[in-house]
Amino acid sequence: MNGIDTAVGAVFTWMVRQERHVGEQAHADTDRIVAPALGRVHDLVREALGEDDPVLARVRQEARDGREQPTDRTRRRLRLALEEAADQDPVLAAALARAAVDVGRARRQAGGRGLIGSLFHGPTAVQMGDRNNQHVHVHLPAARPAVEWPVRVGNVPPVAGLFHPRAAVDQLARAAVGAGTCQVLTGMGGVGKTQLAAHHADQVWKSGRVDALVWVTAAHREQILTGYAEAAEALFGADPADPRAAARKLLDWLVRTEERWMIVLDDVADPADLTGLWPPDTAAGQVLITTRRRDAALTGSGRVRVDLGLFTPAEAQAYVTAALAAHGRTDDPGQIQGLAADLNHLPLALAQAAAYLADSAHLDCAAYRARLADQARTLDQLAPHSLPDSQLAPVAAAWALSIDRANTLRPRGLAGPLLELAAVLDPNGIPTQVLTSPPARTYLAAHRRPPGDDGGDAAGDHLPVDAQDAADAVACLCLLSLAEHTPTPGGGLLRVHQLIQRAVRDRLAPDRLAEVARVAGDGLLAVWPRVESDPGHAQILRANTNAVHTTAAQGLWNPGVHPVLFHAGTSLGQSGLATTAAGYFDRLCATARRTLGPDHPDTLASRHNLASWRGQAGDAAAAAVAFDRLLADCLRVLGPDHPHTLTARHNLAFMRGRAGDAAGAAAAFQALLADRLRLLGPEHPDTLAARGNLARSRGESGDVAGAVAASATLLADRLRLLGPDHPATLITRHELAHWRGQAGDSAGAAAALTTILADQLRILGADHPHTLTTRHELAHWRGRAGDATGAAAAFDRLLADRLRILGPDHPDIVSTRAGQARWRGEAGDAAGAAAATQTLLADQLRTLGPEHPDTLTTRHNRAYWQGEQGDAAGAVAAFEALLADRLRILGPDHPDTLTTRHELARWRGTSGDAAGAVAAFEALLADQLRILGPDHSDTLTTRHHLCRWLGQAGDAAGAAAATETLLADRRRILGPDHPDTLMMRGNLAAFYWQAGRAAEAMTLLERVITDFTRVLGAEHPNTVAIAGVLHRWQADTRS
Repeated sequence: MNGIDTAVGAVFTWMVRQERHVGEQAHADTDRIVAPALGRVHDLVREALGEDDPVLARVRQEARDGREQPTDRTRRRLRLALEEAADQDPVLAAALARAAVDVGRARRQAGGRGLIGSLFHGPTAVQMGDRNNQHVHVHLPAARPAVEWPVRVGNVPPVAGLFHPRAAVDQLARAAVGAGTCQVLTGMGGVGKTQLAAHHADQVWKSGRVDALVWVTAAHREQILTGYAEAAEALFGADPADPRAAARKLLDWLVRTEERWMIVLDDVADPADLTGLWPPDTAAGQVLITTRRRDAALTGSGRVRVDLGLFTPAEAQAYVTAALAAHGRTDDPGQIQGLAADLNHLPLALAQAAAYLADSAHLDCAAYRARLADQARTLDQLAPHSLPDSQLAPVAAAWALSIDRANTLRPRGLAGPLLELAAVLDPNGIPTQVLTSPPARTYLAAHRRPPGDDGGDAAGDHLPVDAQDAADAVACLCLLSLAEHTPTPGGGLLRVHQLIQRAVRDRLAPDRLAEVARVAGDGLLAVWPRVESDPGHAQILRANTNAVHTTAAQGLWNPGVHPVLFHAGTSLGQSGLATTAAGYFDRLCATARRTLGPDHPDTLASRHNLASWRGQAGDAAAAAVAFDRLLADCLRVLGPDHPHTLTARHNLAFMRGRAGDAAGAAAAFQALLADRLRLLGPEHPDTLAARGNLARSRGESGDVAGAVAASATLLADRLRLLGPDHPATLITRHELAHWRGQAGDSAGAAAALTTILADQLRILGADHPHTLTTRHELAHWRGRAGDATGAAAAFDRLLADRLRILGPDHPDIVSTRAGQARWRGEAGDAAGAAAATQTLLADQLRTLGPEHPDTLTTRHNRAYWQGEQGDAAGAVAAFEALLADRLRILGPDHPDTLTTRHELARWRGTSGDAAGAVAAFEALLADQLRILGPDHSDTLTTRHHLCRWLGQAGDAAGAAAATETLLADRRRILGPDHPDTLMMRGNLAAFYWQAGRAAEAMTLLERVITDFTRVLGAEHPNTVAIAGVLHRWQADTRS
């Protein structure tokens, strides 16, 4: 309603001039310019309302009474009358608007004398004398120069000489095309908000789109008031002596003027400073605010937030290249790119780095980067002598005010110490749970520094900090653009620019920085999940651990190795990166030896972890050697009965078993168990664990029945001591089911695992690693029990879940894919099994390398399925190549080498060389008897195949005799109902048939079928297959 308000003032001014007859006495130039415009407004209003309108009559009376302005009541009545008339008559509304523009133009031509609101600034009439003899005198205000339009007010920063166009430039320009816009340009310190605002204001000014450009530095409210007062004086002659009054007049002028204006409020530090001072939203005006704040109060109706971030990598490289070229410098593009990345593409830092290089002709980018990487140097030491582009502060000081301001926000005094913790963590993403963890909250309470605090050590002791306080402090950092928060399902990630971190660390004394590092490590441990079901989250925690170690290592090595360093390495291995974990602990060992000495317990612990992950990475033999050496040092330093010494013995025994010496492992576990019984007693968890490992070693050495018995006894004790739902009890139940399956009871193993799985789902949850392992074993034993199709389907489902939980390269994924391929083949899809195995092999070659045990195992399986597809000769060639590698890598006596020799002999026979197969099996049997002993399951399996190929080679009688001997041993070792014993009886019947003893063969086979049906069921594939053989024999006999 600018035209209406102008009309009210103009009508009253006209009435004053007419009623007091001051026109002829006024300043001639003013009267000549202003009077016609005022008269036109008066005529329009009189025609619209009528000559006798009571409101006009009241205005005339107040003018006659000598009032300097109409009463508020009269002003409102006249405004309402004109608004109603204008609403009913659009022609009148347009005419009033044009007349208002004319009045404004006349005011400017008169040197600023005119209407401001409803007051006429110009010659003022005052009546003097008695009632019957009055003289009207006109007092003219002091003359001042006329306003030269357009007007530019304030210290507008010059546009940077190397201003680099960015996406936000176009965003501001597009918004400025429309009228009445308020844009809030926000971002962290140093991203170039002021430079961008200066560029935008310069472009708007040069385009002629504004008549008045006002630049106000707005760091605090007094600056805003002073800037407004300066603008009011420049635009319409207001007295700047009272900034508040002048500011009010400016805001009123901005509402009513028809001039096009733009106000820039640069560096608003607190939205509260703008309370009552927001420029109005009018069709003629534009507002641009720059701020580090992100408060909701800065946005809303009519206000658009524009987020300004870092340079893109390409923008950063282009900027540095141009800045160097401006000083006649060139450099390696790769080094420029690296410098941009080192400074994380922050415009302010890049400008100052380029200036530093320009000041230092002897330095290039590589040398500057080396200085930057030197944590002993502070950012202040890397600042140029003179700041470029009128910059006010070096990088190190760019955020100091923001930090101080954040500390004043509720909860007061926490943002600063919270930023100290964030300064040693990963700039790319800090889990907010770390910053709100109990260790972090304890640190915040101890170092809380409310504004005005004297910094005494006990200042914050009485101010407890809860999790919500810490979370609110995180929000304070984000409000001041010191950090950015990204919500995630786990609570969110906080990102802090690495140069802000560096500046904060530079301000900390060494002891304080070491304390911060320890607290950060404690916070990481506090939130690290016991079961890492989210690989991405685990990687974030490891990255934060690495950041603390990189930026403040001293705090993690005094008085010893902080536990978070061990935990991070273990997490690497558990995520499937065993080789990487071994490398991590190798470096940790070197640092521990150098920092703590070779005999420090943490040095020994680092060696322990290194040896363990070497074994997990596939080099069990080297791991066993490393544990042997570690054990010697533990015995010397700690003594034979120290827990760490016993643990070293435990892991040495375990790695011996992994390296192929199952018997040696069993003997070592037996000796370890005796010592743990002596030292800890029979019910200590470590004693029970030793019993479990001894049971497993017995089974792996061939004593399956002993493993079953030992596991059953251990389970009874764990049920008594720990209860049925304890994780250790569940593990023992799992082990017992496994060895029962190995003992021949596949169906019983599957049934037991089904029950265990139900309990694990209830106790541990569906995604727990132990639950997934049980599903793996259950699928395997279902297949062994005869349901190959069901096993393949179960592995399909398990693979999908493990991929979701663990990621594609975890070792458990490898074993699951191998099981999936195997049972797909067993279900009849040999081609599918071969293809799946080939794909798995390609992935293992990429992730594990060609000599990893798992890679060799997959080569073994690929050769097997190649043969099952019908390519026996190809299988022989593949097994020959694999055998050469296993002999080289593992040696001739390793169980895996013996297994490869077994398969090679088998496929030689299948390819047509039965005699070669017999010779190979005889040689293998001699070595297995020497290495494994006569009762080992692998030895018995070799004897089984030797019998088969004797028969295939034409020696049916010899095969029958050898099978009779083997059958006796199977009965003795495995029992009469073991599937292998039953199968051996079927083979004996076949050899009888081959040798011409048909009646004996059919009688024996009938008994075998009866026992198979009783033990495995009539539908089991083995039962069905043997029944088919009997039917053929019977048919052949009848014919």
